[in-house]
Amino acid sequence: MHVSGTLFVVATPIGNLGDISPRALETLKTVAAICAEDTRHTRQLLAHFGMERPLIALHDHNEDGQSAQLVARLQAGDSLALVSDAGTPLVSDPGFRLVRAAREAGIKVSPVPGASALIAALSVAGLPSDRFVFEGFLPAKPKARREHLASLASETRTLIFYESSHRIEDTLIDAVAAFGGERRVVLARELTKLFETVLDGSMLAVQAQVAADPNQRKGEFVLLVQGTSEDADASITEGRRLYAKLSEHLPPSTAAKLAAELSGAPRKALYGAE
Repeated sequence: MHVSGTLFVVATPIGNLGDISPRALETLKTVAAICAEDTRHTRQLLAHFGMERPLIALHDHNEDGQSAQLVARLQAGDSLALVSDAGTPLVSDPGFRLVRAAREAGIKVSPVPGASALIAALSVAGLPSDRFVFEGFLPAKPKARREHLASLASETRTLIFYESSHRIEDTLIDAVAAFGGERRVVLARELTKLFETVLDGSMLAVQAQVAADPNQRKGEFVLLVQGTSEDADASITEGRRLYAKLSEHLPPSTAAKLAAELSGAPRKALYGAE
């Protein structure tokens, strides 16, 4: 009886190479080939552990075309591994189309769990972790980013975002407008790497730390925002939504004044810089 291979979804370190699991190493060593987001990056990882395996590039631009060929290999009996550049595949990384195609073809898809930046950040944040929502990367365009943040102002779960070094300052400024300067926030940078830092405080305080220190604007970021309380004043939620919208066209103090008048919320709750 013919047996199909298995697609292993393998988590790799987000920084410290010591975080790879023995099972992940054994899986990477024994599969027929490894599907990698960036084959150069994965080749370096394998070389560090004294391995050399066939690599197949699988990224956003070729995943649709590659998936059918890879499923055929799996159906023929080859087992394959799927990795991303760092962390758990499919979490803001490619791989969804291949996993779906494999499952639709009746092929076993098996996780080899390990590092994940969002879970690592949540574990050290000191924010409520019983209920959280992962929002991935925010829109790159300022207007879309502000609108998306404003839509989350009344979310009660802990919010988790990924952000890049060249947008972190603007994102924090927009987050102050959307959530208010006093909302608690944690900014985890370069987790498990040499220059790891975790900033914790009010939205305004963390934004000021990042603005004042160029080193805090380098690397890869996980931004965590405490959700609003279940009994939060509805006027404040509405006021912050209005403030985020008005601040796109007006100075912050004027936007806060108008938003406070329209919503009935205290102006200080809308514009923490005052």
